[in-house]
This record gives sequence, C-alpha cells and structure tokens, in this order.
Amino acid sequence: MTILVTGAAGFIGSNFVLDWLGQSTEEVVSLDLLTYAGNLENLSSLNQNPHHHFVKGNIGDRDLVLTLLKKHDIRAVIHFAAESHVDRSIHGPGDFIETNIVGTYNVLESVRSYWNDLDEPSKKSFRFLHVSTDEVYGSLNDKASAFTENHPYEPNSPYSASKAASDHLVRAWFHTYGLPVLTTNCSNNYGPYHFPEKLIPLCILNALNDKPLPIYGDGKQIRDWLYVKDHCSAIREVLKQGHIGETYNVGGWNEKTNLEVVETLCAILDELKPKSDGKSYADQITFVKDRPGHDRRYAIDASKLERDLGWRPEETFETGLRKTVIWYLEHETWVNHVVSGEYQHWVEKQYS
Repeated sequence: MTILVTGAAGFIGSNFVLDWLGQSTEEVVSLDLLTYAGNLENLSSLNQNPHHHFVKGNIGDRDLVLTLLKKHDIRAVIHFAAESHVDRSIHGPGDFIETNIVGTYNVLESVRSYWNDLDEPSKKSFRFLHVSTDEVYGSLNDKASAFTENHPYEPNSPYSASKAASDHLVRAWFHTYGLPVLTTNCSNNYGPYHFPEKLIPLCILNALNDKPLPIYGDGKQIRDWLYVKDHCSAIREVLKQGHIGETYNVGGWNEKTNLEVVETLCAILDELKPKSDGKSYADQITFVKDRPGHDRRYAIDASKLERDLGWRPEETFETGLRKTVIWYLEHETWVNHVVSGEYQHWVEKQYS
C-alpha cells in the first residue's frame, strides 16, 4: 500500500515523510514543485530508501497527479502543498490564490476521478487528508475562548483567506461527491527544516550572525506553538482513525507572545552557545513596524482530538524549542545551503 504526500519537500511535509518512513515500510510518493521553500535536501536521508519515491511536479497538473495515483495504487493523499507565509501573501497574493485555492481544486478533481474508479473496498478505505491552519478562524482578544472546530471562519490575510477557501472546497467535495476527506487545522509549527523566514528559525540564524532579531509591533501577539513532530503524529492518528468529513484542530497547548518566544530562544542560545563577549543574545532584539492586518491572538482548543482519538502533544514549548535550537546548531551545512541570495533579498525587503 502507498500514500501520496503533496508539498513533501517543505517544512511540515518533509518532517511527516521522514517520520512516516522512520516507523513504517509503507511506500511514500512525495510530490513537490520545489519552489523557494521546497528543499529536496530535507529528504536526502531517504535517497537510498526503496520505499520512498520523489516526483518533482505541480499539484495543478491533473494528468500528473492522476497518473501517480493510478501507477502507485494510492490508498491515501496527505495534502500539505501550500504557500504559507503571511508576509509574502501581503506582497504577492496571486501565488497564494493559484496554489492554495486553484491547486487544491485540481488535486481534489484528480483524486475524485481516481476514487470513482476504485472498487468498493478500496473506495471505503481511501482517505484525502487536507492540512490547514488555525489562521482561517481570524483573531481572538486576550479573554476569548480558544478556537474550536465550530468557530466561524474570519480570515484576515490573503494567506488565511486562501486556506479558508481550500478548506471549503474540501468540505464541498465531501458533501457533494462523497469524497472521504479529513481536515486538520493546526497552530504555529516549529522544528527542524523550517525555512528561515518564519520567526523562530529567522531569529536563531540572526542571533548567531549578530544581526537584529526583528519583532513586529510591541511583540505581544499571541500564538499557540506546536512542535512539528507532534503535528506529524497527530496527522497519523487522524489518518488512521479520524471520522470521514470531520475537522480536527491540532495545537500544542502553548500560548506565547512573540516576545516570550524570542526571549526563551535567546536564553537557550545563551546556555548552549554563549557569546564571546558575555552578553545575551536578547540584546539583539529589535522592534520593527507592525505588518498590515496582524492578528493579535490565535489559540487552539485541541480537546476534540484528545477526546475522540486520544492524541496529545508530547513536547512542551520549552523542550521542543530546545530540540529545535540544537538541530540548527548541528546542521550548519543545511542552513548555509538554504540561505541563498534570493532569501537575503526577501529579508531585507520585509524587515528593513
């Protein structure tokens, strides 16, 4: 049996594939277009693994996706492929509309065509798992209850609006066509292989290179933080025993302000790689102009996932962040390969 993973060379997708093949011999077909955040080096440890098959391609190519589904007898699709950075969506929303909405539509149509031709037992066991975000729910004030699966959709950025649209498409393909879908909405992920434009990897790299640690506005925006390997284990549980047509929120039960995140990160670096001048990395914290439409607080209520499927995260924020910092310290070659000229130009544009 075989699964198809879209966006498999990205941050969460590559962690999922690595974890999957670390504990299973079930075949994996990894599909990725290898845009700026898709890094084939993330999967390099699988180069000699006979159970892994990488294909460079676009999720919008219906013929390619349908061919892969048929050729490999796919029994489940885990759909990670997406443009995912809010800041980039503000500067260039078109790519987000094309990938997250039109791309998901095309994948759904390829899958529907394949699924319709399966025999009844295969139809019954097939799953399409769509990986989404808590940002579709909008913003919370400090006293509001955390997002549940029944919270109304109120996206505030081009990125979150495009993901909200993709969620609605998946829901519609279930209700209209009977496609056996599952949806997960996760909170902020962090961990190994994270492209260094997001807060945690950006600040780790900037700290080590004696650069400012940029924090938007007053730094009091609150996010729930989820270690990526916990997220992967949650997806495996949803795929294994989730109820068709259901949505499951995946969170880390770790609400932190952006400033708290960076201060904790600096304290870990002070311990693991102290500066030669004896100063703290926290001295490099710099507040920059807030971005447009910056949501104040996200918070995930993941109690449905625990109640129905028995899942809870293993890592606290502190243990997960320490593992993340150690990974970056030990993978300097990966970091150097990722930090290209194009990336440097993006950081200059965004945070200058």
